[in-house]
Amino acid sequence: MSYKKTHGVPALFSFFIPGLGQLVKGHVSKAVGIWAALIFSAFMSVIGIGLLMGMVIWVAQIYDAYNS
Repeated sequence: MSYKKTHGVPALFSFFIPGLGQLVKGHVSKAVGIWAALIFSAFMSVIGIGLLMGMVIWVAQIYDAYNS
């Protein structure tokens, strides 16, 4: 019996809560890194670049949750 791994569920989790998909897959260090990067981008939003950086991190972590 072959077991097909689902990739969409962790990506869906990451869509709503960044880093949760990585945490569900067992990649704790990636999840902590994503949270740290998002906190840093929140501080950087004071000078204007944080919003763009946060969006890039958000999309990249959804992609990573789907493919890793």
